[in-house]
Amino acid sequence: MSPPVAPPGWSRWLVPPAALSVHLSIGQAYAWSVFKPPLESALNLDGTESALPFQFAIVMLGLSAAFGGTLVERKGPRWAMTVALVCFSSGLLLSALGAETKQFWLIVLGYGVVGGVGLGIGYISPVSTLIKWFPDRPGMATGIAIMGFGGGALIASPWTAQMLSSFGTDNSGIALAFLVLGLSYAVFMSLGVLLVRVPRTEKPVQDAPSAFEGVQVSAASAVRTPQFWCLWLVLCMNVTAGIGILEKAAPMITDFFANSSAAVSASAAAGFVALLSAANMAGRIGWSSTSDLIGRKNIYRVYLGVGAVMYALIALFGDSSKPLFVLCALVILSFYGGGFATVPAYLKDLFGAYQVGAIHGRLLTAWSTAGVLGPLIVNWIADHQKDAGKTGSSLYTVSFVIMIGLLVVGFVANELVRPVDPRHHIPAPRKAADAGARQQPESA
Repeated sequence: MSPPVAPPGWSRWLVPPAALSVHLSIGQAYAWSVFKPPLESALNLDGTESALPFQFAIVMLGLSAAFGGTLVERKGPRWAMTVALVCFSSGLLLSALGAETKQFWLIVLGYGVVGGVGLGIGYISPVSTLIKWFPDRPGMATGIAIMGFGGGALIASPWTAQMLSSFGTDNSGIALAFLVLGLSYAVFMSLGVLLVRVPRTEKPVQDAPSAFEGVQVSAASAVRTPQFWCLWLVLCMNVTAGIGILEKAAPMITDFFANSSAAVSASAAAGFVALLSAANMAGRIGWSSTSDLIGRKNIYRVYLGVGAVMYALIALFGDSSKPLFVLCALVILSFYGGGFATVPAYLKDLFGAYQVGAIHGRLLTAWSTAGVLGPLIVNWIADHQKDAGKTGSSLYTVSFVIMIGLLVVGFVANELVRPVDPRHHIPAPRKAADAGARQQPESA
């Protein structure tokens, strides 16, 4: 399948909706916490076990993005979106089979492994194309698309909660919910497959610079630079801090106020998940667009520095004020989403647009690491605190202190980012393509 080239007169504003149709679908992963309590009850799982499908999905997202990034660059966005559609929908259907037969390993395999590949390929599928279509506003362009991934749970969370309420929270009801999700998302993602196009020229916008002007670094060279690994650490720390709340959002807010007069119901907890998704989504477009104005390093200073302050406020005062808890969590999740949406533009600033999709894919191994670290820290500590007789906010205090430390590490790593040494540069743009062709076996 060759990349579909836009015909003369094609509007670049049709590309973000194509990306959104894929990202809104695979963003269902952020609604996983709604499935956790029913699965734990129906299949006799603890909190750490019920997090496994989500953790595997994030691990596979990073690995498939890393190993498939160069292939996505070569075959184009339509091929990548098709692969994402098949894998993500198939993973949900396998999960339905696993729930119906009470085989939890099938849910881990389907949602975590097969679906996780769909997440990774789908996530990076539009990034390079958007940067080439919007060389004048790369932060905004990637923010629009990646906003969909953050906003996926805004749709999936209440929808899943309603299905579980209608179908039941036993294994058959859970299976039917997975089945409906798998079929519905297959249809919706197909819209993106049909709509996406690549630009005809290197300068699709009159009077705007080419995306290939300036510094250009291949994916193979980028991973050998300290800048790549500093950004890897920045992303990993920011994601770990955000995903720790997101994966356990529904039970966390319930636990925080379980011993107060303002107890949180299951439906209100699902609403909290949807609110977090809205903040995640808004942060992706709002903060990434702001980065076009104030710079990538400055915006990451906000994500990491202010994020640490928000975690400190929750740890110290969160259980005494529900509005404070919700507000701080929303700010943290907006930074979490903004970090994801801004990093492709940060990579473009440092390494150029040439093979930026492949470099982005390799960087997402940081997400894989964070996808294990965040839920593991929060769930493992909460389970052990519960075994020790702790209740309420005490289940999470240690976890939040750890998150503050991780954000400080990320802040320092961001300060260490400098321009890439010229010895890693390659000629641009046409000579870069020739160099890339020679490097293809190595970077693939």
